[in-house]
Amino acid sequence: MTTRGQPQESEAFLVLEDGSVHRGYAFGAARADAIGEVVFNTSMVGYQEMLTDPSYGGQILVPTYPLQGNYGINDRDVESSRIQVRGFVVREVCNLPSNRLSTRTLDEYLRDEGVPGVYGVDTRALTRRLRTAGVMMGIIVTGGGPEEALEQLRRAPDYGSLDLVSEVAAAVPYEWAEGPGGLPPDAPRIVVMDEGLKYNILRLLRRRGCAVTVVPSATPLDDIVALRPAGVLLSPGPGDPALLDTVVRTAQGLLGRLPVMGICLGHQVVARALGGRTYKLKFGHRGGNHPVKDLATDRVTITAQNHGYAVDGDGLPPGLDVSHLNLNDNTVEGLTHRELPLLTIQYHSEASPGPLDNEYLFDRFLDLIRENR
Repeated sequence: MTTRGQPQESEAFLVLEDGSVHRGYAFGAARADAIGEVVFNTSMVGYQEMLTDPSYGGQILVPTYPLQGNYGINDRDVESSRIQVRGFVVREVCNLPSNRLSTRTLDEYLRDEGVPGVYGVDTRALTRRLRTAGVMMGIIVTGGGPEEALEQLRRAPDYGSLDLVSEVAAAVPYEWAEGPGGLPPDAPRIVVMDEGLKYNILRLLRRRGCAVTVVPSATPLDDIVALRPAGVLLSPGPGDPALLDTVVRTAQGLLGRLPVMGICLGHQVVARALGGRTYKLKFGHRGGNHPVKDLATDRVTITAQNHGYAVDGDGLPPGLDVSHLNLNDNTVEGLTHRELPLLTIQYHSEASPGPLDNEYLFDRFLDLIRENR
């Protein structure tokens, strides 16, 4: 038995584009058309935050930790308005959670949101396959055979060809009101360009006394400037930054005009706006245990990460310097500029899930804003 509290077992499959079939049992929503890029995450906890992270848009998520669902689902640990993954593949799922905050099970959560899952899969073997061959497209099958599913998968568009930001980002601007009230009239206004943001970015800015306005990623430059922000933050999000020419042009107009912070996809967009290059990683960085060195302080912190693309550190344009390095593979994890008020990081300083070691970067951004004033 590979589940706890599961009332019945219905066979399901995860079929990868290389033809491999990973057998298990269905939970969550009963759908047969969940197609996405299959990726793994090495965090031991935080499945609710992972499921609602918009950076997983267009992807099927495989956590390497074997047991999922043991503390249920609550109304607090959400990072967006809905589940963002296209499917969830686990070794063992618990349907008898123990947590005073829990309001429903993981199975019920996926079912309510229309997202299929597969349990009973050897996720360690699946992860080894993805590390060896690289991430690849896959399909979750809860009805029919693997052969038909593979044909359907081969007709589907590749993850790297999709503009996923438009699927997960806000459609209209809004003010973030959660947090301490009674902000002073001179509270700095931060405009957050939503490319697939996590709510904890907004919570941490508000906690630091900022008025926070969220705008869609396609918002014109003049509309952003008209909000009279003290600074602009380009958020994380899914997909290939090479598809975001409109956002890149907006970033070009902001740089040198206002202090800018870029996180994850926002970091990549800023690099491209300044003439840098990005590329796709073999299997990406996803988890809460990635060591990163801050080159300004020589301090090493453990970071939360979720990205499949990176900035090319070779041939960076003049004035742009690498500020942080990943100690696992020496990929670029942050950038600063010698003349412009700019700070970018590839990892998630807002965590959720993951360690809180890197919240200091929001303070560094606010220091940059004060210096610019």
